[in-house]
Amino acid sequence: MPTTILAETAAGLAELKNDPLATVASGDGFPVTILDHNEPAFYCISAKAYEILLDKLEDAELAAIVESRQHQPETDMAWDRLAKQKKPC
Repeated sequence: MPTTILAETAAGLAELKNDPLATVASGDGFPVTILDHNEPAFYCISAKAYEILLDKLEDAELAAIVESRQHQPETDMAWDRLAKQKKPC
């Protein structure tokens, strides 16, 4: 059965076991497909790439919140009234 590999770089489990950091580095910041019996088992990414991925996910979630609230009616309020409503943490 054909399998789609969603990375330009692939490595076997043995390569990952022998030198994990070099295997991750071989992706040059992009994911590395880890193969088990020539089938993708998982994708390995650097810590920096993972942080970027989480930031993008958070941005997408925030964009969805903004979009869902985009057509809500606005409420006029003076800054001093807003400050009085603020509750301490």
